[in-house]
Amino acid sequence: MGKFLKQYEILYKKAKSDLELAKYAIDGVINGELEIEIDSIAFHLQQSAEKMLKSILDYHGIKFPKTHDLELLINIINKNKILLDIDIDRLIYLNDYAVEGRYAVIHDDLEDIEYYIELIENLKDSVQNIFQ
Repeated sequence: MGKFLKQYEILYKKAKSDLELAKYAIDGVINGELEIEIDSIAFHLQQSAEKMLKSILDYHGIKFPKTHDLELLINIINKNKILLDIDIDRLIYLNDYAVEGRYAVIHDDLEDIEYYIELIENLKDSVQNIFQ
């Protein structure tokens, strides 16, 4: 019989999937193999960050509201003195992609996306260290 995943493990697994999707998409755009809007890629980065932050909170048994607001989640993490190896406040920029990025055109460039991919990769490593 298979192992049942805990909620924080499910959130973390989905967060990694969103990150991998964003990395695949940006590679395809850079290589000219895919025509994907940068804001669509940023949406998946926002989703990855959101799910990773929620996984941290769930792991620590901290309740959080149903929200896409990274700033709110970060404030809850900071209030509970959960230390991460990165400056998570830099993720707040991705808030614009939670909802508006789905329906409006937000102009960004490739360098911004590559920066946030690296930042979320570092967040992923930090979260993984917490879970070990």
